[in-house]
Amino acid sequence: MRLPPTLLSALALIGALTASTLAAQAATQAMSPRAQRGQTFAQTNCARCHAIATVGESPLPIAPPFRTLHTRYPVENLAEALAEGIVTGHPSMPEFQLDGAQIDDLLAYLKWLER
Repeated sequence: MRLPPTLLSALALIGALTASTLAAQAATQAMSPRAQRGQTFAQTNCARCHAIATVGESPLPIAPPFRTLHTRYPVENLAEALAEGIVTGHPSMPEFQLDGAQIDDLLAYLKWLER
């Protein structure tokens, strides 16, 4: 029995989406609790402009994806800026000043994204 091309395409898409979902779940499960809290912080406060996941484009084109930040700055060096309040070059980013635990969590997530 030969399946129609549209059905084959639909089945391939379903397979790809399932594999992608399983991969994302496995990756999330591999995160430490600290990195998970950092991901939650990023989702709540940063995802409006930045791509915060391992794939995807930033909703705001001038906002770098979080997964590439380590190519611009050593992630550890962001701790001081996060503690003092980040002031950026693009006007739509609010100023953030994080407490010590939030900084540790967000840095753990950014380090996890480097993988």
